[in-house]
Amino acid sequence: MAGIYDEDTFFANYANMERSQGLEYAGEWKQLQALFPDVSNQRVLDLGCGMGWHARYFVDHGARFVLALDLSENMLAKARALHRSPKIEYRQADLSSFSFEGSFDFVFSNLCLHYVDDLSTLFRQVYTTLERGGVFLFNIEHPVFTAGDQQWIGEDTNHPVWKVDAYFQEGARKTRFLDCEVVKYHHTLTTLLNGLLQTGFTLEAVEEVVPSSKLLDPKTYALEMRRPMMLLVKARK
Repeated sequence: MAGIYDEDTFFANYANMERSQGLEYAGEWKQLQALFPDVSNQRVLDLGCGMGWHARYFVDHGARFVLALDLSENMLAKARALHRSPKIEYRQADLSSFSFEGSFDFVFSNLCLHYVDDLSTLFRQVYTTLERGGVFLFNIEHPVFTAGDQQWIGEDTNHPVWKVDAYFQEGARKTRFLDCEVVKYHHTLTTLLNGLLQTGFTLEAVEEVVPSSKLLDPKTYALEMRRPMMLLVKARK
């Protein structure tokens, strides 16, 4: 999993992004929120909790306990400062090697799993830690978005093209994000969905995030409508 978020310049740039200011500023929020199960009196595991916005949301909507994990010390410090609660435990953990303890009713992850190379092991761990009937919901960068160097060709022309390259070659991809080199992992749609099915999950929803015209200027909105950036997947044990 990437440790880029503990580099001060990168984290400062990330913290200043609009989506870092609250859930309503994230383009995926309305679609994602609609997929949440009822968390009343539930135990929730938040994988890659970031600044803690979702953990706080779950507590505010009745969750009994939230274990919020993140690799980044910067993220955890920000989450504790913004969303301290006796019902939330923030813990540093690398999802690539973390062994889950206890059981949960709902496991959630937002824009974190594309930093994990071995998703099959993670899926098995999530399945084991979930109570029967529990939900696993995640938002991940879309395979079309990760299959390349995440660059437009001819962005300033009338016909920009998103570069998709070596789609079936899974693994590490280097890209530029917030003026820094970042390593993410490309996974095909087959790997994501069949990985869940082979683990034993039942798929309940698969949605590509539609860009929000309310959050983007017209030019950016038109560009983002040319390819999907995020994929929402909801599965049940």
